[in-house]
Amino acid sequence: MNDRALFLDRDGIINEDFDYVYKIEDFQFKSEIFELCRIANQKGYLIFVITNQAGIARGFYSERDFLRLTNWMISEFEKQNCKIKRVYYSPYHPDVGDQKYKRNSSFRKPNPGMILKAQKRYSIDLTNSVLVGDQNTDVEAGVAAGIQKNFLLFNENKKNLTPHLKAICVKNLNEVIPFL
Repeated sequence: MNDRALFLDRDGIINEDFDYVYKIEDFQFKSEIFELCRIANQKGYLIFVITNQAGIARGFYSERDFLRLTNWMISEFEKQNCKIKRVYYSPYHPDVGDQKYKRNSSFRKPNPGMILKAQKRYSIDLTNSVLVGDQNTDVEAGVAAGIQKNFLLFNENKKNLTPHLKAICVKNLNEVIPFL
């Protein structure tokens, strides 16, 4: 296991979090995301997106809608010389949805399932990997998976959030770069 990874939450890290974003016209990239990813790629990090997508379970949009947006997002990263290795998502929610989506899942953060799947498939060294999220559930997933550097991006809309004890708090994505 030699490869290191940069694990990124989507909403609030890659794009501005406008609640249940699934249309290209509503997707607004965070200003520092491409620089962070370019430098991570240059330093040999594989980049993975790990995202809960409860909007699918809630019926706000379909998996097809999510995948259409995801393919567009990946192509935008490629235009910026950034390579996203894989996007993992959890369409599940324990309390809402139909039989297909209403369930507990090891893939829904704070569970580490998406990270562990990437680790197994791509032989990732999790102790030397990095995770960036904007919620404690992101950090909890990273800690549970064995990631040592878990970053919590300050979000003005979540002022009442008490940061996870094992999170490194940052005000912008550029603050993560020195830790790569």
